[in-house]
Amino acid sequence: MAATSGGFQPRERRFSVQEQDWDPAPPKRPRLGAGSKCGGRRLIVVLEGASLETVKVGKTYELLNCDKHKSMLLKNGRDPGEVRPDITHQSLLMLMDSPLNRAGLLQVYIHTQKNVLIEVNPQTRIPRTFDRFCGLMVQLLHKLSVRAADGPQKLLKVKLVKPLGGFWGRFWG
Repeated sequence: MAATSGGFQPRERRFSVQEQDWDPAPPKRPRLGAGSKCGGRRLIVVLEGASLETVKVGKTYELLNCDKHKSMLLKNGRDPGEVRPDITHQSLLMLMDSPLNRAGLLQVYIHTQKNVLIEVNPQTRIPRTFDRFCGLMVQLLHKLSVRAADGPQKLLKVKLVKPLGGFWGRFWG
């Protein structure tokens, strides 16, 4: 008998009648839809104090960033350390990829430093690269909503653009 390279020979697997009739276990994560027993309970996450602000550079608008616009921030007397849209980007990536969101139990809102409240649809796929994320946020802040490319569904929409009062004033003062 010739030796095989690597020294590993897989065995033949023989199935018995019991193994062929075996049903796989149900998924560990519950599938929650319209008729779920959770009663519509969801975790609401608000990214408070997000630094999402547009600035005009030449003829185009860009998302204000501490790396690209440091001289502009220092000229206006603002701390570059407070203008960090990359933190919002990373937080959104982690939240939208979480098992809780995939199960349909997460609702994400973004509240910016300029009192803009943004609702994020749970089906939204956040761009992986920071530059594309910046372009998406500039589009959102100027058009007040971002629709899906393949349908009328709104993926991101601005809810409030005024000083918060009333119901929301209790949470953010």
